[in-house]
Amino acid sequence: MTDAWSFTAAGDSPSHAVRSYRQLAAYNAWANARLYAAAAGLGAEACAKPMGAFFGSILGTLNHLVVTDRIWLARLLATGAPQPPLDTLLETDLARLLPLRVAEDARLTAFVAALDAARLVAPLTYANSSGQSFSQSCASALDHVFNHQTHHRGQAHTLLAQLGGRAAAPSLDLIVFQREQPRA
Repeated sequence: MTDAWSFTAAGDSPSHAVRSYRQLAAYNAWANARLYAAAAGLGAEACAKPMGAFFGSILGTLNHLVVTDRIWLARLLATGAPQPPLDTLLETDLARLLPLRVAEDARLTAFVAALDAARLVAPLTYANSSGQSFSQSCASALDHVFNHQTHHRGQAHTLLAQLGGRAAAPSLDLIVFQREQPRA
């Protein structure tokens, strides 16, 4: 099974896509580390402060990302793990949430490291949190996982800037990550 949008760019191939997902997993871990370090710099009280964001606070938003990564990795790995509510607070303290984030980043990185072209186009069938069934390629699910991370990191980044000014919100741009990587 392939999605209509998979591997359609000129010169794109499944092997190129595998490399791209590996880069996105590394970027994801890098961006999360930078975001957590910046949040820690503001302090626990500021991170827990309700700011009117979709998940309330920096802490609520970061919890949501760990929860959803667990859900998507359970789907991708077909573990059958239960799906907690999307607003679950796994930890109420940023310092205790950080090891959970690091663990999910490592799990996602390991999953992507083991990918091959066949797995990318293989169907992934799952039920969402409302019980509705879906089937899509592994590649399109990964597209969502990485896009979802970026979306909510952007929200947390905005909250960092609102609480601590622009200097409190480090660049999370992919190009910055790419420039910091050793040249092959």
